Amino acid sequence: MTGGPVGVALVGAGVISDQYLTNLTSYPDVRVVAVADRFPDRAAAQAARYGIAATGVEEALARDDVEIIVNLTNPVAHAEVASAAIAAGKHVFSEKPFALDRTSGRRLLDEATAAGVRIGGAPDTFLGPSLQTCRRVVERGDIGVPLSGLTLLQTPGPVPDHQKLEILLTEGAGPLFDLGPYYLTALVQFFGAVGAVAAMGSTAAPVRVLQSGPRAGQEFAVTVPTHVGALLRFESGEPAQSVWSWDSPLRREGFVEITGTEATLAVPDPNHFTGDIRIRERGSLDWRPVPLEGTEVGGRGLGVLDIARAIREDRPHRADGALAFHVLDTMAAIVESVETATFVPIASSVRRPELLTKDWDPLAVTLS
Repeated sequence: MTGGPVGVALVGAGVISDQYLTNLTSYPDVRVVAVADRFPDRAAAQAARYGIAATGVEEALARDDVEIIVNLTNPVAHAEVASAAIAAGKHVFSEKPFALDRTSGRRLLDEATAAGVRIGGAPDTFLGPSLQTCRRVVERGDIGVPLSGLTLLQTPGPVPDHQKLEILLTEGAGPLFDLGPYYLTALVQFFGAVGAVAAMGSTAAPVRVLQSGPRAGQEFAVTVPTHVGALLRFESGEPAQSVWSWDSPLRREGFVEITGTEATLAVPDPNHFTGDIRIRERGSLDWRPVPLEGTEVGGRGLGVLDIARAIREDRPHRADGALAFHVLDTMAAIVESVETATFVPIASSVRRPELLTKDWDPLAVTLS
């Protein structure tokens, strides 16, 4: 296909698919044609709700009217499904994490390059007006020279009767892999690529008991740290400190601050597309609000839309595989540092994505 809206199919019809389907079906530049899932009844329910076709995974990959596969499967299947989509000649956008290990992530990048298709990954929240505005604030010099970053994610963690408790506390999850991508992707927007990390981690309760579902009462081992604290040094020289914890009775979510020589910028929750932005200047006791710049329409799926437009416009897309892999590489290095108690260098690098124009509108018809 060479023109008009870009055909999209979703693989994975779980809870997060509602947000993607609601948004993608409202963007004129994409056309959602199918949803697939390994559980046919789940795909059928979502298809009926949004007026699209329900298909099997292989059928979705084979459709001629599908150009982009939106991969919303369980993290352990992200790499496998993305690889199959690439082999079918489809562009791919995957939910986070990009993959569970560096080897799988690099293989996806190589496969996409060899096949001549695009690959990208969540989070795409940095395409929302809050992080786009914050980056403009920093680049204008409103906080002076940026010196350091601080991010905090502290909660009690998933509730004991969470339906996916075991999945959230084993490989591919935990607070680092589940929520770390939002904070790390945000920090890259301000400072660029991460150069090295040092980290410590702990697990408050190494054994948990399933409290709901058919296996209620069964014990399972927690195989990932439930508290991680990291020091990051960016290639540009600035440092940042980050905490991701599911062991805290005190909730502090979405806390991101960028400190400059003249002011501190309070960034909204990087897990959201919009939010309140504040600045506190040197010597002031008060925070002042900063107005959002850009449209507040949109949400999960903006990265898919940007790929679609980039395909037609023959330009780079922003939430690309290099960015998603660099975040994966950084998280893997954090895990290594926890295990070895050493500073770990980051082998990959990445350039900061180009800012959106202030009039960039997801609801505009740009592909006729």
